[in-house]
Amino acid sequence: MKTVRQQKTLQKAEKFNGVGIHTGEEVSLSFSPAKAGEGVFFRRVDLPSQPIIPAAIEYVVDTARGTTLGIGEVKIHTVEHVLAALRAFDIDNVCIELDGIEPPAGNGSSDVFVSMIEQAGVVELEATRSVAFLKSPVWFSHNDVHLVAIPSDAYRLSYTLHYPRTEAIGTQYFNFILSQEGFKKEVAPCRTFSLYEELTYLMDRDLIRGGSLENAVVVHGRAIISKQGLFYPDEAVRHKVLDLIGDLSLVGIPFNAHVIALQSGHATNCAFAKKLYQCLTAEKE
Repeated sequence: MKTVRQQKTLQKAEKFNGVGIHTGEEVSLSFSPAKAGEGVFFRRVDLPSQPIIPAAIEYVVDTARGTTLGIGEVKIHTVEHVLAALRAFDIDNVCIELDGIEPPAGNGSSDVFVSMIEQAGVVELEATRSVAFLKSPVWFSHNDVHLVAIPSDAYRLSYTLHYPRTEAIGTQYFNFILSQEGFKKEVAPCRTFSLYEELTYLMDRDLIRGGSLENAVVVHGRAIISKQGLFYPDEAVRHKVLDLIGDLSLVGIPFNAHVIALQSGHATNCAFAKKLYQCLTAEKE
């Protein structure tokens, strides 16, 4: 079963400057309209040939502390927050230009990218695109991590986060049907978080050079360390849903399914995205 909708792009270009959370480097990111059928793709405008990397699962080259796309020596780190916003607004065609290796972090959520989309404006194109409906369950498990997608008339995500040794998080569950307004209000503001015990490891490996309480929440036992407190009592699990939306957008095929995730992260999200892609393309044939 499929439905058909108009393809979408942006009405005009929009730009944002900021610091990459992992690299700590100043970087400029811009969204520019793209033609029907061009898809979502990144362009590294800081490099001589301005190479392009499509936002597709086959180009995932690393999933440590974020999802990295790459072709050869050209890479783009931490793409998930950008892609989650584009997926929530059903943007099919857009050029994402970067003058560095990592998008700016903003406040560690998707808020800034939602604002960019709204300021640029969304426009429908004459060309159409099919939305696939999953016909049979797809699942992936690795140790204590499990993901499953079952047939559904809507794109629903259910996530369970379990941090039994961290009292400020504990066990959290969030269930959500993806929509523009729902994403903007319930998921997009939710910031990346890190356990206090992980900070030394991350700093020793130069993985959070741009990290600060401006763009992340630190959790230590019962304590939440943040300049603004928590935006939601269950902000941690909501951010995991944000990451999941961004990672699964790399499937590259608009689909409806109920995705149920337990403790998944970028590596398992992307492994699951590959299985979903294989299933959806097989059903299409």
